[in-house]
Amino acid sequence: MSNSCIPVFAHRGASAYALENTFKAFEKALELGADGIELDIQFSKEGLPVVYHDPQLSRLVGSNKLVSDCTMEELLHFKLGKPWRRLFSSYKMPAFEAVLAWANMHQMPLNIELKSTILDNKSGLIHFLQGLVLPEGSHFSSFHYELLEIVKKHRPEFETALIATKKIKWDLLADYKAADTMHMHKRYYKPRYLEACVINEKACRFYAIDGNEPFLTNPHHAVIGWITDYPDKVITAQERI
Repeated sequence: MSNSCIPVFAHRGASAYALENTFKAFEKALELGADGIELDIQFSKEGLPVVYHDPQLSRLVGSNKLVSDCTMEELLHFKLGKPWRRLFSSYKMPAFEAVLAWANMHQMPLNIELKSTILDNKSGLIHFLQGLVLPEGSHFSSFHYELLEIVKKHRPEFETALIATKKIKWDLLADYKAADTMHMHKRYYKPRYLEACVINEKACRFYAIDGNEPFLTNPHHAVIGWITDYPDKVITAQERI
């Protein structure tokens, strides 16, 4: 792991170097010195957590089926990749359970993004949270505040992060009591939003970081994490301090 001032989370793993949300991307992130991994979860037909970004399988599998319409056995057998590479691909969708075992073995913190499909399976989320043991420094994030409320109700000790959208009421951030932290696209790295976080006692992490941002060498004191496809470049940029 890096010795950087601010922890660097690899977005869907080191997704600039290996296919997103796969073991190869996660292992590459570990190799490059990332401090944590951001990943996405959805639930299979049986309500089991699987690591995949899109609700539908079209982009990386070439099927119009929804993740939630497939059994875990089906999901784990699909070959993943771009259409012209998929036939020969060795990339597979990982079960979250397998990724969690790997992360706990390496004590690699996870930023677990809860996707919109989970709004249709809240009981699955509650079941998932029961007895869940995560590496230290892990947290949940979502665009959907309702899902963070469920996390806080059932596992209040877990950190939660609300991903900012245009609908966020910046002057009323304190009202989002189930969100400990704000996650924001780097376009929100502006005094107005940073100060809103400070006033409302919310830490923040920024995503879509590529390592070329001037603020990496003198970050605002509210920032507690960077989320990037290029963990190595962000680590190198911070080491220039």
